[in-house]
Amino acid sequence: MKLTKDKKILIVGLGLLGGSYAQSLTRQGFTVNGITRSQKSVDYALKQGWIREGTAEVDPRLVGEADLIVFALYPGVFIRWIEEHQALFKSGAILTDVTGVKACIVDRIQGMLRPDVEFIAAHPMAGRERSGIEYSDEAIFAGANYVVTPSERNTAEAIELCEDLGRTLGFARISSLSPTEHDEIIGYVSQLTHCIAVSLMTAKSYDNLEDYTGDSFRDLTRIARLNDEMWSELFLLNKDTLLAQIDLFEAEMAKIRHYLSTENREALREIMRHSTARRALFDKKKR
Repeated sequence: MKLTKDKKILIVGLGLLGGSYAQSLTRQGFTVNGITRSQKSVDYALKQGWIREGTAEVDPRLVGEADLIVFALYPGVFIRWIEEHQALFKSGAILTDVTGVKACIVDRIQGMLRPDVEFIAAHPMAGRERSGIEYSDEAIFAGANYVVTPSERNTAEAIELCEDLGRTLGFARISSLSPTEHDEIIGYVSQLTHCIAVSLMTAKSYDNLEDYTGDSFRDLTRIARLNDEMWSELFLLNKDTLLAQIDLFEAEMAKIRHYLSTENREALREIMRHSTARRALFDKKKR
């Protein structure tokens, strides 16, 4: 099933990602409406021309008309929204999301959802250090990864539609993982890296540290400017996996510490060579 222009799209949650989805899809000629709790965000999206209609209340008509609904909400809010409002969905509607954790979300929502409505989860690996619709920009999707996380309950048609949404938005790579695989990998490449960035910013209390840093420190801590409400929820929902990734990182740091304390220069050089070779693979994929 392809994402065609005759399908009405509703975005629930007009923040950074929801706004960026709306901007891209509207520019390409899709009919996009929005629901979000902030009237200010609704007004901003309307002023920018990113949505045709919008409301800060749950509008039964807008929900009931939608063929595809994108939920750009925090995980807990997303679950409650489905619990309270799923009776409003059009029969045959497809739901997707942008949530950063999957195992605890996919099973819960698919387990409670009406049988004539389907939820296919996805994670757009794009964002910025700032939150809010005013920072939305469809350019964040260019060169980024988009991960679809189907379960055995999903149909081939819904999976194809979700993948086509990623392509339509301009993501460079569309991939597929199970919800459990997704959470393990994201625990390492995203949540752990945010933990490291936060630790670098808080481990030392030098005054005016920003006056003495070079590009390496700025690059490593770029993501330390966090939406604490969202990221603390994501960390806790993926707690066991994230703890395992922290243990893995600590073990690797312990190896480097041991090489330093024993002045084992060759071991230090070997781990640096290994790191350099693996990092080079990322640069090749950008070409």
